[in-house]
Order: sequence, then C-alpha cells, then structure tokens
Amino acid sequence: MRELTAVEELIDGSASRFLDHAPARGLRTKLTEFTVFGLKQAWACIFGASLLAVIFGAHLWYPAGAGLARNDFLTIAAVVIQVLMVATRLETLRELRVIVLFHLVGTVMELFKTDVGSWSYEAEGVLRVGAVPLFSGFMYAAVGSYMVRVYRVFDLRFSRYPRRWITAILAAAVYVNFFSHHYIVDARWILLAGVVVIYGRCVMYFRVFRRRFRMPLILAFLLVALFIWIAENIATWSHAWLYPSQLDGWHLVSADKLVSWFLLMIISVVLVAWVYKPVPPASA
Repeated sequence: MRELTAVEELIDGSASRFLDHAPARGLRTKLTEFTVFGLKQAWACIFGASLLAVIFGAHLWYPAGAGLARNDFLTIAAVVIQVLMVATRLETLRELRVIVLFHLVGTVMELFKTDVGSWSYEAEGVLRVGAVPLFSGFMYAAVGSYMVRVYRVFDLRFSRYPRRWITAILAAAVYVNFFSHHYIVDARWILLAGVVVIYGRCVMYFRVFRRRFRMPLILAFLLVALFIWIAENIATWSHAWLYPSQLDGWHLVSADKLVSWFLLMIISVVLVAWVYKPVPPASA
C-alpha cells in the first residue's frame, strides 16, 4: 500500500481499533467501511472544500467597502491554504508538483475562455492576469489535489489500463478541443466515443479499509464530474464567476457542462498517471 500521511493513518488506525473484534462480515463491518469511505473522500477533497467554503463565506460576509478587493482576498486565502497544506505535511512535495501543473493548465484555459466570453469574473483587484483573477487557477489545482490524494488514500489499482501514450494523445486532443471548438467543429462527441473505446475495459480497484472494491473507470469519471458540477453551482451562486446566461440572474449551470467536466477528468487522470504510474491489482 502507498505511504499515508499522519491524518490518513489516523483514519485507518481508528477503523482498525473499532473492528479488532468484529467479524469479517456483518452490519458493523459494512457501516465502518462506509464511514471510512466517507472520511477518506472528505479528506481527499480537503483543499477544494476549504477553497469552496472561503468562496461561499466571502459571498455572504465579505464587506462591500473593504480596502482589499474580494478577488484578491480569495487569491491570498487560496495561497494560505496551499502553504498550510505543505507546511503541515498534509500534502507532499511530489503531489504539489502535480497540483502546480494543474494550476498552469487551468490558468491558460481561463485566459482564453474569458477572452472569448465563455464566462467572466468581476473586474476588481490587482492579483490578476488580464481578466482572470489568480485564485481561478487554484480551482483547477483543487481538482489535481483531489486526484493525487484519492489515488493514495484508496490505494488505487487498475486492470486493463490503456497504454499511457494513447491516453496522452487523447488528453491532448481533449485540451485542444476546449480551444478549437470556438473556431471549427466541436469534436466533443467524437472525443467521448474515444474515451469509451480507450477506457471502456478498464476497471478501478480501491481499498476502503479491509476489502477492495471495483468500479468501471468510466463510471468513476462520471461521478467525479457530477460532484465538480455541484461545486461549480455553489461557486457561481457565490459569484466567483458567472456564465453569460447567469448575468441577469443566477440559475443552475447547464447540465451540458457535465460533458466538459467529464472530458476534463481525462486530462486530470493522464496528468496524475504520468507521476503515479497505474499498477494492476495484486491478484493480477
């Protein structure tokens, strides 16, 4: 099993003590496995959840006449969260490298998307590049933080994982399409078909506590995309950014964005896979 941080060892250790005298199967064991699953998922989301809580709180309580613009406050808060994660060893330097890469990939996309009017931020503050406040890159970094953390805490294994060079080509095509569809035909449905063909046979194995469970990797992509879409609705309600259709009044983000987030998962998985090479389950 991959090396755990102190908090992750605490979660596993607490579950172990609770189940020391419990049968291998039964209601008590199932409830504990479910509880550990929830705690590990919450722990994997800690960076994104912290940032989302700050965005939500700033929308409700940040003073309108403050000398520091709200977007600048959000950027400073994001930096503080990241520094604390590393300083307290809740995040490893190896993971930080992946997160920085997510940050850069996301910021480039933000610069382009705001320029063509796909979404917009409030024009305030000085900690920005063009129309993009710097805290926006941390939202992509939050996805990266979740991906590398969940890879470790659930000790992920994969059967029939596709060759990494093939997934890299697919991820590059997905990333290019996020830009090119503004000028040429949108290839997202072709890319979705490519995802099904390339990842369709891949099964993900994850350890909660005692047992390993399995899930089709494409289903995992879809579930994570759904939770990102929910977080996006909270963020847009908090006016972290707005889509053009929300400028005259907030409403739920279109379900079409689920496709975008699903495709973003391909980029995310490929970035993480180049740092943490996917390995098969022990039984294989």
